[in-house]
Amino acid sequence: MPAAFEQAAPPGAAAPRQMPWRAVAARWQRWWLARLRRTDTLTLTQGNIYILPTGAGWMLALTLLVLLVASINFQLNLGYLLTFLLAGSVVVGVHLCHATLRGLTLHLVPPQPQFLGAGALLQVQLHNPQRATRHGIALAVRGGQAAEWAWTDVPAEGSATVRVAFLPARRGLQDVPVLMAETRYPLGTFRVWTLWQPAAQLLVYPRPEVGAPALPAGEPRSGSGGQAPARGIGEFDGVRAYRRGDPLKLVVWKKAAKSLATGTDDLVSRDTQQAQHHELWLDGAATGLQDPEARVSRLTAWVLQADRLGVEYGLRLPGQQIAPDSGAAHRHRCLEALALC
Repeated sequence: MPAAFEQAAPPGAAAPRQMPWRAVAARWQRWWLARLRRTDTLTLTQGNIYILPTGAGWMLALTLLVLLVASINFQLNLGYLLTFLLAGSVVVGVHLCHATLRGLTLHLVPPQPQFLGAGALLQVQLHNPQRATRHGIALAVRGGQAAEWAWTDVPAEGSATVRVAFLPARRGLQDVPVLMAETRYPLGTFRVWTLWQPAAQLLVYPRPEVGAPALPAGEPRSGSGGQAPARGIGEFDGVRAYRRGDPLKLVVWKKAAKSLATGTDDLVSRDTQQAQHHELWLDGAATGLQDPEARVSRLTAWVLQADRLGVEYGLRLPGQQIAPDSGAAHRHRCLEALALC
């Protein structure tokens, strides 16, 4: 349109806003999801399950309409019989499909921490209090692909366990995503589904660096006077007699081979308590990296490496310091601190 024919908007008037359909749908979905009650145990009732025809269901409805019109026009008694027989089967199918989910109880087992980049598994238990087996029930993260659906049958008055996998997008403590359960049993003409927002949270550890360098050199222990030369982690001076419960990685296998060759079975272990005069501290400054995420990734790899070697190690982070220790609980504490830093 030429500029001469364009009408200018009056001063102070707001420009008309045209909201796209995607924005409207996203806002409606956020409103709907906000109404979901957060709970780790959900019992499905008529108030929280939904039912709609599938594509095959709409096609079946069109077929029934065509059969009914043809039977009326041509006065076909067998046509009436076939039409009402199929319609009755559809009504029964609607009842069975809705009853497959109605009354089912879903329970989420507290999720275990996972590493970023590895698929997280959510373990869901399905409890069926009725005397009828429930067939063809699927669970998945809302918006997941068809290959990510986990299918199961729940026995009568029994339980079934389903493992739902998804890929976390970031590290740290985060809410478990919205889960969806659905069924199309028995005819596939109707889809019954429900949305479930668990209250549990999932801790995602940082992604460990692939091919991380060796552990840094230890620092002199307090009270040692700093006289002992710095050693690489895993290098020890003395050995002692093997004690029940010693890790196999501390056994001196060369000496064990000599003992077996001489006809004795005496084993010796490295004396870590006597020989390790240095303590291992994992610090971001020792990584030599500038990127914060790269530092966290290398520190994660070092924590796993030190835990695998069975040595005591400490962790220094901005505003936090974890004293040297070892074991599964110490490893979890360090990885949790790295995930939340």
